[in-house]
Amino acid sequence: MQAFVDFIQGFLDLGATVILPVAIFLLGLLFGQKPGKAFRSGLTIGVAFVGIFLVIDLLTKNLGPAAQGMVDRLGVQLNVIDVGWPATSSVAWASVVAAFIIPIGLFVNVVMLLTKTTKTMNVDIWNYWHYTFMAALVYTISGSIVQGLIAAVLFQIVCLKIADWTQPMVSEFYDMPGVSVATGSTISYAPFIFLIKGIQKVPGLNKLNADPDAIQKRFGIFGDSMVMGLILGAAIGALAGYGAGQIVEIGMAMAAVMVLMPRMVKILMEGLMPVSESARTWLNKRFGDREIYIGLDAAVLLGHPSVIATALILTPVTVLLAVILPGNAVLPFGDLATIPFVIAFVVGAAKGNIIHSVIVGTIMIALSLYMATDIAPIFTDMAKGAEINLPEGSSMVSSIDQGGNLVNWVIWKVFSLFN
Repeated sequence: MQAFVDFIQGFLDLGATVILPVAIFLLGLLFGQKPGKAFRSGLTIGVAFVGIFLVIDLLTKNLGPAAQGMVDRLGVQLNVIDVGWPATSSVAWASVVAAFIIPIGLFVNVVMLLTKTTKTMNVDIWNYWHYTFMAALVYTISGSIVQGLIAAVLFQIVCLKIADWTQPMVSEFYDMPGVSVATGSTISYAPFIFLIKGIQKVPGLNKLNADPDAIQKRFGIFGDSMVMGLILGAAIGALAGYGAGQIVEIGMAMAAVMVLMPRMVKILMEGLMPVSESARTWLNKRFGDREIYIGLDAAVLLGHPSVIATALILTPVTVLLAVILPGNAVLPFGDLATIPFVIAFVVGAAKGNIIHSVIVGTIMIALSLYMATDIAPIFTDMAKGAEINLPEGSSMVSSIDQGGNLVNWVIWKVFSLFN
């Protein structure tokens, strides 16, 4: 068993930039593509994800220190550190239930496709770690592998159903026909789409519109997405107490994110569309005119400038919320760069309206901080079991990504009633 666990861990350690191209290549062959064409599709998607994660890394390296600077200036003392998704995924894969997740996850997805209970063929195997964390969390409180696996399957089913539900929005707003998103850190905030719809009906609020096109029409060059990135990045640097040089530096970095991310997503779609078309042709021959979506990492949604702009505004808002919310104990840090993933569906539902997205995003982050605080004791026990060193000055750890994940938190609470 340990050898199998080590093999799975070694494969997953290769990351999405290797796993997704391999999955796309095999899918291409399955759907009748010639090996050369399938290989090119997989390679193109791999190159795109390398670019996407380089841009995300640029975002992370700039936002993390800036957030710490804001916290230092406020002089806040919070004893639960947000360790971020990399540490969280390590905690998940260190669990004894980890080896079962990928085969069970693939089986569940195939069964749901065959029974027509989902339209999403989720090739984003790397993000199965969200299911693994769910399983590890329930296993920790119950000591039961079976309960842990049931919890993971429930989480996966919710992810796939929400991926189906949100696919029209992904297709229309993000211009990605045939693509759905089942990433655990994104789908859990899909219920807040209803809050967006509510705001859109409130007199006065429904007239407030600040999508990139509207901003550019009103403010000219200052509404350009690249210039918006520069301004928002510089504002974050100023709030962090940076000097003039560092303010310009973080501003340029955020301008680069706004420009480069859409380019990377465009490359990704170049690789995906041939596979998507082959899948549709193959399925139509065997099952009639049936619609099947290809499930991808939520990183593909980050190419829209409204997503990055909303996330940049929410970064200082998140730090401020951590300070002023009574009962919160979480110090945001590691997962600040995951805010674009958290708000992607909300931005899409708001049709890029940054004002509406920030309003709902603020409510989402507030709830996430409370959930992450609530789950911190058990999260810390899991981290210690995985031999993750606690950050200096903290007594507990948690994360916005999974500790503050709505669906994850609800399933954990349900299982807690019986353990």
